[in-house]
Amino acid sequence: MTANLRKVAVMRPGRSLIQADPKLWHYGPLFNPDLVQDNHKSFIQILEENGIEIYWMDDGNCNIADAVFTYDASLMTPLGAILMSPGKKQRAGEQDIHREFYQKLGISIRGSIENHGRAEAGDTLWLDDRTLLIGQGFRTNGEGIRQLKKLIRPMGIKTYTFDLPTHLGPEACLHLMSLISMVDTKTALICAELLPPNLLKLLKNKEFNIIEAPYDEFEKSNTLSTNVLALSPGNCLMIDGFPKTRKALLDSGIKVQVFDGEALCIGCEGGPTCLTRPLLRN
Repeated sequence: MTANLRKVAVMRPGRSLIQADPKLWHYGPLFNPDLVQDNHKSFIQILEENGIEIYWMDDGNCNIADAVFTYDASLMTPLGAILMSPGKKQRAGEQDIHREFYQKLGISIRGSIENHGRAEAGDTLWLDDRTLLIGQGFRTNGEGIRQLKKLIRPMGIKTYTFDLPTHLGPEACLHLMSLISMVDTKTALICAELLPPNLLKLLKNKEFNIIEAPYDEFEKSNTLSTNVLALSPGNCLMIDGFPKTRKALLDSGIKVQVFDGEALCIGCEGGPTCLTRPLLRN
């Protein structure tokens, strides 16, 4: 969904990230704790320049390095938030940070993924305001999907579920949103080589315009060249350094803004979408 992004929740890179053990968190060689705060400041500056209202989450001195990627631990719906249950074991309990945040703001919490259910919002994608795509993989299991569907069914939301590829295995991060980003109302940027075939078929049946990201840049970017944040219809923000992907977007009439996210995003397996928890689009 690419309606104008009005309000987002974000979190500053804190002690848990700066002091993170790269091996434990599956961070790559580009992770540089000395640069992650500068990367994040550059990202926030662009959001503010685009008139987006920033709401800061407090990490509560948690030990969850990935908490800076605020997209995953909750999902915003038309009627309020759903607290997720991260499938990456190091992120267990991260949804409690989101619970406290929503309670302070008076935002309704419609329910949560519980018990053996696992679900990360990075495995969801709003195709439009009434259609939610869900990916099942290493971070989101069948029980989590069952609970999520039960929570949103009364809202009249149509859901489609797709099995995700194994790609680099269970330790690596490959969300549904690693493979597809909405960049305009009826336009999607995809990794054609890994996108589930039934999802590609759905996009074509719904007459979406499809932009294929070059696979060499997808690999070089640690799967993040396709993770772009729609700021408004036809206007997106992506990590700098992937000129062929940027050109493909520009050639399709999409405005592209870039920021330096090498140390924070590519190093830590999370793109510009992952760094935000959208609170309001309209």
